[in-house]
Amino acid sequence: MIKPEYFDAVVIGGGIFGCYAALYLAGQGRRVALLEKESRLFQKASLVNQARLHGGYHYPRSIATAALSDEHKERFTAEHRQFVHFSFEKYYAIDRFGSFTDAEQFERFCRHLQIRCERITEHPLFNFNRMEALYLTEEYSFDPVLLREHYTQRVENHPGIRVLKPVQLLAANPEGADWTIEYKISDAALKTQNSKLKTQIVINATYSATNAVNCLFGVGQLDLTHEISEIAFITSRQFRNMGLTVMDGPFGSIMPYGLSGLLSLSSVAYTHHKISYDNLPRFDCQTPEDLRCTPEAPGICTECPRRPASNAYKMLQQMQQYFSDAVQFEHLFSYFTIKSKLKANYIDDGRPTEIAQLSNNPRFYCLFAGKVNSIYEIEKIV
Repeated sequence: MIKPEYFDAVVIGGGIFGCYAALYLAGQGRRVALLEKESRLFQKASLVNQARLHGGYHYPRSIATAALSDEHKERFTAEHRQFVHFSFEKYYAIDRFGSFTDAEQFERFCRHLQIRCERITEHPLFNFNRMEALYLTEEYSFDPVLLREHYTQRVENHPGIRVLKPVQLLAANPEGADWTIEYKISDAALKTQNSKLKTQIVINATYSATNAVNCLFGVGQLDLTHEISEIAFITSRQFRNMGLTVMDGPFGSIMPYGLSGLLSLSSVAYTHHKISYDNLPRFDCQTPEDLRCTPEAPGICTECPRRPASNAYKMLQQMQQYFSDAVQFEHLFSYFTIKSKLKANYIDDGRPTEIAQLSNNPRFYCLFAGKVNSIYEIEKIV
């Protein structure tokens, strides 16, 4: 009979939200287990994103999301300065056709949030015939690769945290004030063994696997949609150390990917390849024979041989419209991952951070968030 190992808290999910939650709890003197499905931390959405340190500009139809983004920006920036790219010119543009927000609305929105919004009427790199308005703003970019190295070292070297990976969750049952969790470590070096642990507190920070973990623990699900999404990485001799985001609707964005020297490229129309309206991320590229990616345990899309063909050339064609003929871009490679969002945010495109206590005895918290500077929200409830 397997004897469970006891922890004061268990965090499931080794992205930035899970790592920060583990460090926060361990900082309070708790003994914490951090469980991650993959062999490394930060393998999915924490790595595959546009690396935008949101200042609020991106959500003119969701004041709540914009305000929350701006609320934590100063703290996140202060605590992660060595991983933040501060010194680039960041522009926002309003498309001349089909935008859900016009120039007057965007300026009023920025005034309400008291964020920089300086209208630019001339610039040699941009095509003003395609834009209603162009604004010089203040927005930064964080470096996901450097953040991964930083948080990996912190959690793996913290005496109060035990990192378990790669882990497959097998069962979870309440026993009085505790959860008993059965899991399997599939690392060949450990000869694949089943183990158990007990804890009073569980935090689910798995993002695309949120509902799968909730189901395993017998608690409620979130109403989610899921998309297989592509972030393309490009270079440009003319548009170096600059960024452009075109608002607000089916447009796109180019900006520095942290301190890497690369530009990340995304497009509302072409970044998302497949969509699942199930609460679990269920896609036709998943096969019963390949257990590396299932609806219950999503895998790493970049490494999958069945990942979608790149849409980078379509993204570039779309974004090229906003630049003068002097600006040229080159696509180098792309990353793919599953992005998840609440179905309720379809109308205003908001991305609120959801933290819910779904079980009181024993305690189970569900943390669902997609904006890196919202990591501190965990402190409000746990």
